[in-house]
Amino acid sequence: MSVSTSPAPAPNFARRRDLWWQFTVRTVEQRHRGSHLGLVWAVLNPVLMLALYFTVFGFILGGKLGGLPNETPTDYALAIFLGLILYQLLAESFVAAPGIIIGSPNLVKKVVFPLEILPLAHLGAIWFHSLISLGLLLLGAAFFGRGLHVAGLVWLPVILAPLALLSIGIGWLFSALGVFFRDITQAMPFFTQILLYVSLVFFPVSKVPPELMLILKWNPLLHTITLARSAVLWDLPLNYRHLAYTYVVGAAVFFAGRWAFLKLKPTFADVL
Repeated sequence: MSVSTSPAPAPNFARRRDLWWQFTVRTVEQRHRGSHLGLVWAVLNPVLMLALYFTVFGFILGGKLGGLPNETPTDYALAIFLGLILYQLLAESFVAAPGIIIGSPNLVKKVVFPLEILPLAHLGAIWFHSLISLGLLLLGAAFFGRGLHVAGLVWLPVILAPLALLSIGIGWLFSALGVFFRDITQAMPFFTQILLYVSLVFFPVSKVPPELMLILKWNPLLHTITLARSAVLWDLPLNYRHLAYTYVVGAAVFFAGRWAFLKLKPTFADVL
């Protein structure tokens, strides 16, 4: 009996990566379509944000996070900017996800179209803009902050990987649930405001009552922001236990979101 030596079929997503890339580029272009500056806004918006937070939080309010012994207004402003970049990445994932599938009814009714590509394309566009903001943050840290460290730059992708898994899982989960529960779209802006404050973007852990921290410590975004600040801006040792926790949560949400999406996908056309 002969044994087949043909290679195993590629994973579903691997075969469709070109389609994912095309839809991601289209989503980025749609975001800037009709504006005179186009993709220039992808760079200009983060620069304006950095200037705003540098002025308001760094100099006017004189806030501190307590991450460094001699924390300057510039240190605080850069830390705030980094926290907001990571927060907005996840917040945009929450806000955009419920409307992704219901916004493409023509594609839903095409039996052969891989609908799981749509959330990935939207998330790809969100990550595209976030990475531009991160690049500007690194430039700001290099020229106005305490400089960049090789170890911190090496650790940054490791820290961001579970956030990518988390955002993909959220995209799949809520894009599927949004088909059946339209009120989710209305609730997301309020939920993301809560997420902003429970992630401690603007103030240090020392200002949070211990009783409340018993709840907030389960927020993976809080740990991701703290880890990123420690690695990139403060050159401090990482808490590997917290890093491992973000991977566990990211992987769990990723697989749960994909399972829910594939489970509900056959009924999308009936609802729409």
